[in-house]
Amino acid sequence: MSRSGRPTIAIAFHSGYGHTAVIAEAVARGAAEADAEVVSIAVGTITDEQWAQLDAADAIIFGSPTYMGTASAAFHAFAEASSRRWFSHVWVDKLAAGFTNSGAKNGDKSSTLGYFATMAAQHGMHWISLGLQPGWASTTGTEDDINRLGFFMGAGAQSPTDAGPEAVHKSDIATAEHLGARVAQQAAIFRAGRAALPA
Repeated sequence: MSRSGRPTIAIAFHSGYGHTAVIAEAVARGAAEADAEVVSIAVGTITDEQWAQLDAADAIIFGSPTYMGTASAAFHAFAEASSRRWFSHVWVDKLAAGFTNSGAKNGDKSSTLGYFATMAAQHGMHWISLGLQPGWASTTGTEDDINRLGFFMGAGAQSPTDAGPEAVHKSDIATAEHLGARVAQQAAIFRAGRAALPA
C-alpha cells in the first residue's frame, strides 16, 4: 500500500512472445495516468521482493496469454505458488482484475479471464470487471472501437500469430489502458472508504 495516499496497482503477468507484455504496459500506463503507483511483475522470474510488492498492493491485475484455453504454464506456476498467500489470507480484500491475449478473435479468452476471477475469489479478493460496452457490435462499428472483441470480465486482446508485438491492435491497447484506469479509480475509492471507517 502506498504511503503517499495514492493506490498501488501491481500487474502480475506472463508474456510468451511479447504481445501480452504490450498489453501489460498499456494497463500500467492507464493506471499511472489515473494517479496510481504501478509496479509490473513478470511472474516467470518473480523474486521475493516482488512477492512482497504484490502483498503490499491495493490491487493486483493478472495477465497472461491464452494457451489451449487457459493461462500459460508460467502463470499457472505463479498461481500455485500464491497458495502460500492463500493459507495466510494475505490478499484478502484486495482488488483484482485481468487481461489476456490470443491469436484468434475469441480464442477461448473467457476461460482465462474466468480462471483469473476464480483465483481471485479463492484469495478473497474483489473482482473488477472491464466496465465497457462491446465495440464493433453494429453496422456502424469498426475494429477500431474500444473493446472491439466485446469482453466484459476483463480486457481481451488479439494478436496475429505470425506477427510480432508491434502488431498488437490499437483498440486492444486502448481497452487495456481503460482497464488500468478503472482499477486505479476503484482502488482509490476503496482506500478512501477504509480511511473513513472508525478505527
